[in-house]
Amino acid sequence: MKTLERQIAEKLLKINAVKLQPAIPFTWASGWKSPIYTDNRKTLSYPAIRTFIKIELCRLILEHFDNIDAIAGVATGAIAQGALIAEQLSLPYVYVRSAPKEHGLENLIEGNLIPGQRVVVVEDLISTGGSSLKAVEAVRNVGCEVIGMAAIFSYGFPLATDRFKAAKVDVVTLCNYEAALEVALEIGYISDTDLETLKEWRKDPASWNGK
Repeated sequence: MKTLERQIAEKLLKINAVKLQPAIPFTWASGWKSPIYTDNRKTLSYPAIRTFIKIELCRLILEHFDNIDAIAGVATGAIAQGALIAEQLSLPYVYVRSAPKEHGLENLIEGNLIPGQRVVVVEDLISTGGSSLKAVEAVRNVGCEVIGMAAIFSYGFPLATDRFKAAKVDVVTLCNYEAALEVALEIGYISDTDLETLKEWRKDPASWNGK
């Protein structure tokens, strides 16, 4: 039987939500060169995949976290997925902006959280963990307890692992970098040489230049 990680990896690769280009690297917003680009918002355009991910994220959340009072999605990638999960679990929902609005009420959190609520934060993708932890901080700053984070995909950077540990945030994910590479190699998406390049990038992504 295929593991859940591999099932998710197959679906993400199939719709190009995860793209691997070792020979023609992408440039991330951070300026990093990368042989992988992930856009899990594409899953929203495929009802069967969208529903599968929603159900599995709900299952993961219920398996790992108890007495949940609310769901918080991280803008912008996880706004829709977070709403789907909150609807499925019949829980209140908010989403956290990357920065406060520059007009009106200047909200950082859209929706209503009550101090003391136990909140699960939903992410579509975890890379360095910076934006994810900003959302966690925002939820904590209104007096709520972040009991964990659930994400579709993680690159598994040690930097992110250390950051979440320091911030005392438990993280669970449906899929990860290793599973994506395993599936990509098996289906012929990448070669053995590509695999080595992809592994090298993960060791030091900030310094990797694609050569």
